[in-house]
Amino acid sequence: MISRNDLCWCGSGKKFKKCHYPHEKSINNLPKAYLQEYGIIIKTQRQIEGIRNASRLAAKILDELCLVAKKGVSTADLDDLAKELHEKSGAIAAPLNYGYPPYPKSICTSLNDVICHGIPSKKEILKDGDILNIDVTSILDGYYGDTSRMVIIGNTTEEKLNVVNTSYECLMQSIEILKPGVRVFEIGNIIEKIAKKNHCSVVNQFVGHGVGVTFHEPPQIPHSFNNVQIPFVPGMTFTIEPMINAGVRDAVIDSTDKWTARTKDGKPSAQWEHTILITEDGYEILSLV
Repeated sequence: MISRNDLCWCGSGKKFKKCHYPHEKSINNLPKAYLQEYGIIIKTQRQIEGIRNASRLAAKILDELCLVAKKGVSTADLDDLAKELHEKSGAIAAPLNYGYPPYPKSICTSLNDVICHGIPSKKEILKDGDILNIDVTSILDGYYGDTSRMVIIGNTTEEKLNVVNTSYECLMQSIEILKPGVRVFEIGNIIEKIAKKNHCSVVNQFVGHGVGVTFHEPPQIPHSFNNVQIPFVPGMTFTIEPMINAGVRDAVIDSTDKWTARTKDGKPSAQWEHTILITEDGYEILSLV
């Protein structure tokens, strides 16, 4: 709960008692205030339970896909399995037909120098030394859960291992700071420092995002240095999904499929992702089985 002497939720830099407190004496007004100020949906307990269930399902499906992702398997095989697992669970794969042009598959499979939004293909056969990001978003009973993970195929290079491990460290260390009152920009600060320490760069063309009631909600969660002053409050649900490159941070979007984002210099990229809930005194990772 925000006390009178805490910084105001609105990002003014003033204490709550000197800003919105005279007009909003109850924390119960925060959902309306955040929706009006930022477009952020503060979730009810019922919504949180639905998002938790969807996130856990996405994590279970991702577990199955990671077990199957081996040398000789195509990324289309993984997509076929994802479609089957969603159907068996009475769920919908959120990426399918999403956006414009409509995304054509049920999951994203981003291989080696692909940063994100890689499209599964029968021609894309996993081989020794590959690194692969599998990104699953499930819709269950109308709620969304979003998570992704890296898989290393066989033995790979030190450069690829470094970018995979750096991305994971960026995700987990940025999650650990979360609690009410922490501001959005602090996530990017943590990620940039870790990436620099490990001689990597942070992609700034793509961001994490609110999620739960719809696929992509406010706020955007930048992973690079930024000045987003929105304070986290209980009931916020969002993703953190740092995209870390071994070389330059820049992404190039495929001119044919309009989705696949590759590193500008052809060097490897890695990403891990969780759906997070801000609780009364910290956080909960919703996308864990």
